[in-house]
Amino acid sequence: MEVKYEVRFTAVGKDARPFLDSNKSFILMDENFRPNLADMVVQHTVAELKADIVVGDELKVGNTDFTVEKVGDAANKNLREGGHCTVVVNGQGTMPGQIVVKGSIPPRLRPGDTLMFYSK
Repeated sequence: MEVKYEVRFTAVGKDARPFLDSNKSFILMDENFRPNLADMVVQHTVAELKADIVVGDELKVGNTDFTVEKVGDAANKNLREGGHCTVVVNGQGTMPGQIVVKGSIPPRLRPGDTLMFYSK
């Protein structure tokens, strides 16, 4: 297993869970990148993207596993520059900063949980 990106959630904005419920997605952002967006994002520790995330990689959020199905053209660049991307769960991604994943249930999004992109 090659870990490409691993962070720990430090805060979950008050609008992040409702956004996941209504839009099948959540927004990741480094905890120090844009504090004015804190209500709508899942903030996390700063980390380095060690290798590009590609289709077929895996995502683990807490204890829930997903498979990467699509990676937008800007997603890896945005992760490198500010730990920022939108993760679309069991939905359709159309924006360049989105990573689309498929899994059996949506993630719980709790402070302290770990998010990890990896290849097998």
